[in-house]
Amino acid sequence: MAGGRRAPPQGREYSVQLGLADRRFAPRLPWTLLAVLGIAIFVSLGRWQLHRAEEKRALYAGFAAGAGAAVALPENDRPVERYQRVTARGHYDASRQFLLDNMTHDGVPGFHVLTPLVQYDLRVVVVDRGFVPLAGSRSNLPDIPVDEGERSVTGRADNLPQAAVSLKATPAPGWPRIVSFPRMAEIADALDARTYPQVLLLDADQADGFLRDWQPPGMPPDRHVAYAVQWFGLAATVFVTWVVLSFGNREPTS
Repeated sequence: MAGGRRAPPQGREYSVQLGLADRRFAPRLPWTLLAVLGIAIFVSLGRWQLHRAEEKRALYAGFAAGAGAAVALPENDRPVERYQRVTARGHYDASRQFLLDNMTHDGVPGFHVLTPLVQYDLRVVVVDRGFVPLAGSRSNLPDIPVDEGERSVTGRADNLPQAAVSLKATPAPGWPRIVSFPRMAEIADALDARTYPQVLLLDADQADGFLRDWQPPGMPPDRHVAYAVQWFGLAATVFVTWVVLSFGNREPTS
């Protein structure tokens, strides 16, 4: 009809409507079970990452809160809040130091230097004096001298790092001694001394230290949230795929 709107092709519209009418939602049991399992796993992983993000937020908040004025290290062996800045007085024992193995900084392998600080009552405070890179091989140990005069040191109280999988290893004899994720009780046994239960991360402005760029361990909270979003996205993808695959052709009726 001249000047009027052209009507859509009736045959095409009918074929589209017929195609939709001929499909039905008929999920198959094996695919449904696999989809439920996959969704449950991905949602669980996403929730776990959100839980880790909350833990890291608390850890970072504690690290920020501990940046204030330093307090005297308790005379008893009661631990202080993690990352609390503390001050301890004594003298370094340069003859019995530890090299904490399997440490990295910006992808460079190396050691953390753990030096005993002997106090007036012979209690030992283990001071982490910072990171030194690996010089080719472990047979070529770094030079880690330190003055043994009496001093006051300041740093953050922390726990010794722990490995994801605990393996029992016997440290090699001699000093400095290479250790891999030791417990404080093992260090106390090696020193044959009463040892404060936390390690002191030496402040960056303190003398006789190495590279000190202290940060809470592991990934930051935002990274965990990003991983959680990815896991939830995979769960949604599995659900959508299951829905699409569950639509089949309607069986003809007589």
